[in-house]
Amino acid sequence: MIYSENEILQYIEENDVKFVKLTFSDLKGRLKNISVLSSELAVTFERGVRITAKKIAGFEAANGKDLFLFPDAQTMTVLPWRPQQGRVIRMFCYIRYADGTPFEGDGRYFLKKAMKAAVSAGYCFRFGTSCEFTLFRKDDNGIPTKTPHDYAGYCDVAPDDKGENIRRDVCLTLEQMGIHPVSSRHESGCGQHEIDFNTSSALKAADTFLSFKSAVKSVAESHSVHASFMPKPLHDDCGNGMHISFTVFPDNDFMEERTSECGDIIKNAAAGIMKHIREFTLFTNSNVNSYERLGEFTAPRDIIWSDEEGSQLIRMNPDSDNPCIELRAADCVCDPYFVLGLMIYSALDGIVEKLPLSEKNKGTERLPSTLEEAINCTESSEFVKKYVPSNILDVLLKFSHEEWAEYSSAYNKEAFEEKHYFYSL
Repeated sequence: MIYSENEILQYIEENDVKFVKLTFSDLKGRLKNISVLSSELAVTFERGVRITAKKIAGFEAANGKDLFLFPDAQTMTVLPWRPQQGRVIRMFCYIRYADGTPFEGDGRYFLKKAMKAAVSAGYCFRFGTSCEFTLFRKDDNGIPTKTPHDYAGYCDVAPDDKGENIRRDVCLTLEQMGIHPVSSRHESGCGQHEIDFNTSSALKAADTFLSFKSAVKSVAESHSVHASFMPKPLHDDCGNGMHISFTVFPDNDFMEERTSECGDIIKNAAAGIMKHIREFTLFTNSNVNSYERLGEFTAPRDIIWSDEEGSQLIRMNPDSDNPCIELRAADCVCDPYFVLGLMIYSALDGIVEKLPLSEKNKGTERLPSTLEEAINCTESSEFVKKYVPSNILDVLLKFSHEEWAEYSSAYNKEAFEEKHYFYSL
């Protein structure tokens, strides 16, 4: 249900809401929040809440200026895992400077601009995600171990699948938040699971993705296990990816004059993604560990497409009645707002330029094989520089350079990944 600001204030009065979580993500795609008393929300809608930008990863790009969180009323949801007495609600926020102008590092603002660009060009996009994660046991002190929660395989059932009740509770929790998963299952890896979501607007899909991660972490904690979205938590087993599916079609206002083009739109869009994917792989696969997953098991490496199961970058059937493009490279550690925004821009480039789609399963290019190669591709990309503000891109590249330098000099690579990723992702 979508609420207005006044309706939210009324809801608070009628439902014993005591705290409001103002949620946003840093430039590494990690959720952050500030809690305010519900009695302060009316003022917060009007004036926002100031945050200390220099303490948020990437927000130093604001160059010392104050930043303010402004809640998006349309994203209000109750947090089911919080107490029912003295309830807690949550809203995603836009981030603005003191004069009201948007902060360039606000991913939701970046994605909204991309959505507007699509509408201006006469097209509408809808996105859905399929997200994988791995459950690990904890030791007697509650510290996560590297022992998987179970050793079941793809679509196995209980008792081999020991995560069945956890997935159930995640799905029920999401439903209480107004988010409706399509399906869930045990995946191929030990302790690995997947939950799928229907397509929606790009902004809602990105918000849903972050809500999903938060719910998984919270529910897993209540079951005394550790949930990891690390792309490759176990070196000899399947990695955790995020398949992003999307459809694109002409906006109704343009439908009549573009009817003859509809059959080629999806092909052009896929060609645009394949043309630019190397340039923004740093966004879809943002850390060192991401590149241990690519090319392993069925995770893609070659920039090809197919309508069959396999390790292709893109899976689609462009000649079906309802064609859908599935990008299979991304992982769940990405910032969804920047990823979906760059996907829209690259697809639009393919559509506007009428880029031809290569033959099925044919192609000579490959995704970057290391974080360093991905950095180099982004640094030389005029496409990325056209859309990602320079101050934000500089900070993102700085993060990546620092991570690669630390990883390259680390004596023990596995210890590096455990320190940086295992307990936090």
